[in-house]
Amino acid sequence: MFSRFFKEKSKTDRIQSPWPSRGPGGPGIGSPGKKKGAFMVTRVFLHGLESSGRGTKGRFFRDRYPRMIVEDFFGSFHQRMEKLEALLADKDPLILVGSSFGGLMAAVYAGRHEQRVKRMILLAPALAMEPYRRYLPEKSSVPVTVYHGRKDEVVPLKETRDLAEGIFTHLVFHEVDDDHLLRTVFPLLPWDELLAWP
Repeated sequence: MFSRFFKEKSKTDRIQSPWPSRGPGGPGIGSPGKKKGAFMVTRVFLHGLESSGRGTKGRFFRDRYPRMIVEDFFGSFHQRMEKLEALLADKDPLILVGSSFGGLMAAVYAGRHEQRVKRMILLAPALAMEPYRRYLPEKSSVPVTVYHGRKDEVVPLKETRDLAEGIFTHLVFHEVDDDHLLRTVFPLLPWDELLAWP
């Protein structure tokens, strides 16, 4: 985990999705009357370093989006990435949601498979975590939305934002009034829109 704590004062970003709503549940997320093939996209949640697929966020996604892949990842960074590679080997296209260390994993995976990853939603992503940040891509055109709490004492906000702005060419970065776990903000995010496809 990070030992440094950054406090960053900035304008409050509104919590809204850059993708317009397309009806209850969003396309391909359980909405009634959607055409055949609407579920072809694979949605994946990647939990944090000390969490699991059975944590608060994992349970939320399992309950709300039964088709979403919510797995447990343990061991070293390389062991987790090997499991992720095997898990998604035949999946295309992909929407990745990564929380903390899972956000780092998602960004690294997207750097390796940019043509298959169509969107990422990163929650307080540990992009600056050493020694793993060297695996991040230099540039990525994958659309990315980040939510990061201004009260985060685990993952440094300013360093994360600077890295994200340097890497992702299609980035929406929200600084929100919350801590690292995003307990307040997380359930209020427009998930049907964020996970909508196409």
